[in-house]
Amino acid sequence: MSGPVVAGDLGLAAAQAERALRRALAVGSAVLRHREAEPSVHGLVAPGEAEALARARFAALREAGPPGEAVLLETLRTWLSLHGSWDRTAVALDLHRNTVRQRIARIGGLLEVDLADADVRMELWFALRWLPEADDRG
Repeated sequence: MSGPVVAGDLGLAAAQAERALRRALAVGSAVLRHREAEPSVHGLVAPGEAEALARARFAALREAGPPGEAVLLETLRTWLSLHGSWDRTAVALDLHRNTVRQRIARIGGLLEVDLADADVRMELWFALRWLPEADDRG
């Protein structure tokens, strides 16, 4: 389920509900609800600066060929949210696990990072959270 929204934000609600559904399928839960952001370290960086940092961090994906930036970002977001599980990410995105592996390897190569490094994964998670919802969903 999505979080509560006004009628003008139904697109955002649909994106939240879709993400919650994918996560529910991946973890085997009957229902999951989108969680609103609680006070966290995300608030330590001004929104404009955070967005600029995120855009710069993922700039290499913008110029990537197929499957495209939005697909790669969604794959990365899902993979990170599921703690690097190839199988659960494949279920959540309705892909073969080898496709997930190939996309994650491509992302690591394009961004020139080692995705086995927890600090790198944390940095990318923050950057994903700082992207505007519409850009991130393609």
